[in-house]
Amino acid sequence: MLRILNDCSLSAVVAGFVAVLVGFASSVAIVFQAAQSAGADANVIVSWIMALGFGMGATCLFLSLWYRAPVITAWSTPGAALLATSLGSISYAEALGVFVFAGVLTLLTGLSGFFDKMMRLVPLPIACAMLAGVLFQFGLSVFDAMGSHVFLVGIMLMTYLVCKRLMPRYAVLFVLAAGVSFVVAESNGRLYADIPFELGALVWVWPEWNVSALIGIGLPLYIVTMTSQNVPGVAVMRSSGYQTPVSPLISWTGVASIVLAPLGGFAFNLAAITAAICSGEECHKDPERRYVAGLSAGVFYLVAGLASSSVVALFAIFPAAMVAALAGIALLGTIGMNLKNAMVDDGNREAALIAFLVTVSGVSFLGIASAFWGIVFGVICLLISNIKAK
Repeated sequence: MLRILNDCSLSAVVAGFVAVLVGFASSVAIVFQAAQSAGADANVIVSWIMALGFGMGATCLFLSLWYRAPVITAWSTPGAALLATSLGSISYAEALGVFVFAGVLTLLTGLSGFFDKMMRLVPLPIACAMLAGVLFQFGLSVFDAMGSHVFLVGIMLMTYLVCKRLMPRYAVLFVLAAGVSFVVAESNGRLYADIPFELGALVWVWPEWNVSALIGIGLPLYIVTMTSQNVPGVAVMRSSGYQTPVSPLISWTGVASIVLAPLGGFAFNLAAITAAICSGEECHKDPERRYVAGLSAGVFYLVAGLASSSVVALFAIFPAAMVAALAGIALLGTIGMNLKNAMVDDGNREAALIAFLVTVSGVSFLGIASAFWGIVFGVICLLISNIKAK
């Protein structure tokens, strides 16, 4: 405990809070759609948010403390999107069985060690290029948001540029404060009048098994979670210099999915976007002290889970433009650093560029997301280049 207090910093705590804010506000609507598609009523939807908050909070706290690294977990956003369009034909209990099945596959993947070995074969420039491609849209979203909220986003961007020069460790904190202050002022202080202050409640339902649903929905849920979330999640850690073993992390997200599935915790995985917020220099100059951001995110996730009803309403009041701008501004440094690492070596530059472009394109083959194919195309290009050079 004493070491944590010594390593604690305001910038790391803020990074954890921003990660939770961005993670919830950017995709909680998709989780609502997935729950409604499964046949969940209002109480069950609150249980989903509560279970997801508890799962992400517990895994962030435990894994970040154990490995002394900013290990950030998240719900599977592409998995939620898949579920929103796939669960209409089965019962709610059978949907929970799908979640358990996908969690078991994730646990087996972690225990086998295959995923860790595969990721170690990916050259760092290719991983950085893929990660830059994943984050690229968030950088663009700053200026897309400016089109509809020019004053709000303009003030946030100017705040970042000034504070980055004067107080770089606290730049994101001031950006968040500037955005919230503008929104509150614009609403004449009436922003929080309709937010309910109450704790959520968990709803347990025993899973049921439908073989067709397990194969037709559970297997795609597992695949999109591994390729769209865990692959870039590992790339974030590697590009930031953390050599944390991947297999135990994957295993624990699988355990969390299995345990919390009957409560609505449909799929947990390593985070990419929010992890990048917590592992860059803006979080802390010393990489060995950035694990505090993971602990901070864990605490805020647990609080969000406890007050799920209030938190959902709170996050819903922030304009989408503010959330998009906050995420993009917080990731500018990470995008730039990964582009630099991807392109610095002449021998890897073309392969890294292809990996970047494939990822940015959003192309999908066989239902597998572009992040995975960016790595595949980049590695193939690098192998061909090496053969030609020899």
